[in-house]
Amino acid sequence: MCRIVYTTNAIEALNSKLRHAVRTRGHFPSDDAAMKLLYLVLSTAAREWKHPPREWAEAKTQFAVIFGERFII
Repeated sequence: MCRIVYTTNAIEALNSKLRHAVRTRGHFPSDDAAMKLLYLVLSTAAREWKHPPREWAEAKTQFAVIFGERFII
């Protein structure tokens, strides 16, 4: 089994982006509106990432074996 180690700095940076987006917009008309905002923030953040983790390809393969059709490569 492979391991991927994430630093807390990367996680905290992503959490900061999510909190900032939610805080600046204030209230949402529905839960779907909030989920759409978080999806857009995450997709924008993913485009900014320069390199995926080194072992991500191996981890994706193992997730596909473990979780079957629940995990899409």
